[in-house]
Amino acid sequence: MTAHALSISASAPAAGKPAAAPAIHPFGPRLLTGVLGVFVAAMMSGLNSRIGGLALADIRTAFGMGVDDGSWINSLYAAFELAAMPFSAWFAVTYSFRRYHLAVVATFALLGILTPLAPNVEILLALRCLQGLFGGLLIPVLMAAALRFFPLPLRLYGLALYAMTATFAPNVATWLSGAWTDGLHIWQLLFWQTVPLALFSLGAVAWGIPQDPLRLERFRQIDWLGLVTGFLGLVMVGIGLTQGERLDWFNSPLIAWLFGAGGGLLAVFLLCEWFHPMPFIKLQLLHRRNLGLGFAVFVGLLVVLLSGSLLPANYLGHAWHFRTPQLAVIGLEVGLPQLMLGPAVSWLLYKKWVDARYVFAAGLVLIALACLAASRVTPNWMAEQFVLAQALQAFGQPMTVIALLFLATSVVQPMEGPQVSGIVNALRVLGTLVGSALVGRLLAVREATHANVLLDGAANARRLAGTLAPDQLGSLAGRVSHQAFVLAIADSYLVLGVLALLLVPFVLALHYIAPPALPAQEPQ
Repeated sequence: MTAHALSISASAPAAGKPAAAPAIHPFGPRLLTGVLGVFVAAMMSGLNSRIGGLALADIRTAFGMGVDDGSWINSLYAAFELAAMPFSAWFAVTYSFRRYHLAVVATFALLGILTPLAPNVEILLALRCLQGLFGGLLIPVLMAAALRFFPLPLRLYGLALYAMTATFAPNVATWLSGAWTDGLHIWQLLFWQTVPLALFSLGAVAWGIPQDPLRLERFRQIDWLGLVTGFLGLVMVGIGLTQGERLDWFNSPLIAWLFGAGGGLLAVFLLCEWFHPMPFIKLQLLHRRNLGLGFAVFVGLLVVLLSGSLLPANYLGHAWHFRTPQLAVIGLEVGLPQLMLGPAVSWLLYKKWVDARYVFAAGLVLIALACLAASRVTPNWMAEQFVLAQALQAFGQPMTVIALLFLATSVVQPMEGPQVSGIVNALRVLGTLVGSALVGRLLAVREATHANVLLDGAANARRLAGTLAPDQLGSLAGRVSHQAFVLAIADSYLVLGVLALLLVPFVLALHYIAPPALPAQEPQ
C-alpha cells in the first residue's frame, strides 16, 4: 500500500462484501469551494465551543445564574460534543456527505439563533446540549472531506485545514468574544455569529460538494446497542471530567457515579464495536503502530497544547483580572500565524529529505522551550512577557499536529477512513477534557502546597517582628494567595514542558513514512 493512497469513500461496504471504489471527483475551484465550506462549518463549531467558556460571566449575568449553576453551560456542551464525535462519519456515509452536512449546519445555526432567546435557564441548558451534539457532528466530516476530495499533491494542505480547528479557532475565539461583549456590548452575538458562517458554508457545500447516493440500507446493520451505550457513556464521562474539580472529584457521589456508570457503558460500547461487522469506530486498526501509538501520543499532545492557551489565560485572569479583550493578544499570537505556518509545514512534509517524525519531535521541543520560558513567570508579568513563549507555541503547534496527521493517515486503507475519523475526533475532545481536568487539579494542589509553605514562612517572620495589625494581616493573606497561584502556574508550565519532552521518544518510535511520490515533482 502506498503511503498516501488514502481516500475516504462516500459509502462504506456492506458487511462481508468487497469495498467499492470511492467516487473520484476532479479537483477544481468548485470542489475547493465546497471543502472550504466544510472548513468554515468546523471552525464555526470550534468558535462556538470556546466562546461559551470565555464569555461565561456575561452569559450567566444575562440569565441570572450563579457560578455553580453557570458551570453547566459549558459542561453540557462539551459532554454532548464528545458523545457525537465517534458516530458522525457513519451517518455522513449513510445519508451522503453533502446532504448530511447541509442538515447539520442548518440545525446548528438555528440553535445558535434560539439560544440567546431562551426564556429560562432550563431551556438554555437544553439548547446548549443540542448545540454540543450538532457541533460535535460537524468537525469529523472536515477530515473526511480533506482526505477524500484533495488530490495527492494537495492532501496535506487539506489536513492543515483540519489541524487549524485545533490551533487557530480556539485562539481566535478570545478576540471574537471580547469584540462582542466588551466592544459592541451585544452578548447575543456570541451565538448569532454562527449565522453568517453557516450561510457561507451552506452555499459553498451545496454548490461545490457532489451528491452521493443515500445508503439507508445500512440501518439494517447499525449497532444500536453500541450507539446507545457509547453515547450515554461519553456524556457521563464528559460531565464527570468538566464538573470534577468543582465537586471535589471522587468525594462527590455524583462524580463517582458518573465515572462508574459511564465507564461501564463505554466498556460495553467498545465490546460491541470490536465484534460488530459495521462498527462506528474500527478498534482493530489500533494494532498498526502509527495509529495505536500515534493516537496515544495525540492524547498527550492535547494535554501539552493547553500550555499555550489555558495557562496564560488563567494567569492573566487571576493576576490582573483581565477580561477577554485584554486576553485576545495571547490567543492571536498563536492563532494568526497558523494561516501561514500550517501550509508551510505541509509543504515541508512533501520534501523527500524530510522525515515527519523529526518534524513532530522538533515541534515538541519548541513547545517544551515555550513552557520553560513561561515557567519564569513572576507576579509582575503582563501579556507582553508571554510573547516569546507564545511565538514558540505558534511554530511548535502546527509542526506537531500536521506531522501526526501525516504519519497516522498514511497507514489507513481507503474504506477505513470514516472509522479512523471517529477515533481521532473523539480522542481530540476527550484529550482536551482530560487535560483541562488534570491541569486544573495540578494548579489546585500546587497552589495549596505553595500557600502552606508561604504561610509558614510568614508565621515565623511574624514571631520575629511582633504582632501584625489586622489590616496588615489581610494584605499579607492576599499577597500569599497571589504568590502561591503564580508559583502553581510556573510548576504547571514545567510539568507540561517535561511531558512534551517525554513524548519525543514515542514519536521517534513511529514507523517512518516516506513523502508521497508526486507526479512531475520538482527536484528536491
